[in-house]
Amino acid sequence: METARKILVPTLAMALFLALWELLVHVKGWPNYKMASPSDLVPAYAKYWKLFLVMGWQTFWRTVAGLLLAVVAGTLIGMIMGFSRTMRDALYPLLVAFNAIPKATVVPIVALLFIGQHDLNTILVAFMISFFPISVSVAIGLSTLEPEYRDILRSLGASQAQIFWKIALPKTLPEFFGALKVAVTLAFIGTNLVEIVSPHGRGLGALFDNGKTNADYPLMFAVLIALGFLGIVLYYLVVILEKIFAGWAERSAG
Repeated sequence: METARKILVPTLAMALFLALWELLVHVKGWPNYKMASPSDLVPAYAKYWKLFLVMGWQTFWRTVAGLLLAVVAGTLIGMIMGFSRTMRDALYPLLVAFNAIPKATVVPIVALLFIGQHDLNTILVAFMISFFPISVSVAIGLSTLEPEYRDILRSLGASQAQIFWKIALPKTLPEFFGALKVAVTLAFIGTNLVEIVSPHGRGLGALFDNGKTNADYPLMFAVLIALGFLGIVLYYLVVILEKIFAGWAERSAG
């Protein structure tokens, strides 16, 4: 029953959203070059389905690669900040300043640094835009670890690495997965920034740019919906991992 509810409720919410969108377009009388309706998107998917499959996969795997890189780097930075107050004070301003820089301005710089390395450029920007919440969540989780646990483990001869794996990591998992859900959407933003700002004919961003060039507005909206769908898929993959590794937190909260 619980599983059915978790599937049925989001599905009904999506259907309601699409129905309201369709109704709004028809009530306003907007042409599809101003606001395409869901019914306008069906012909676009039927016509370009092969391109959606190919370019959707290109966007998806590069987003996942950037996200995995963000998980590794963000966790390491978070560990450094969480275990050392000095490093936390030193790195926080730098991370905040870097995260405040619009990534659209970073894309041309990355493209110039790695000319022709389109996959690398896309993965790097996806990484740069998504590692910040992971770093902060891990740092906060570790910095709020009860000192009594550390003292007991240190008295027993445990190293910092052992303290992290045995106590700190399980404690930070709920915050980590919460940040990872945010990082998923940010990674897709980074991927599409490169595909649109620094076009190289790959990914859904390139398909969107093609629709814009040819004034094919239903195609542009179809790309946006496809991006949203991929984001949902990756989000629920994270939810599944959360159930596996941190399901105890939800059970205890309930």
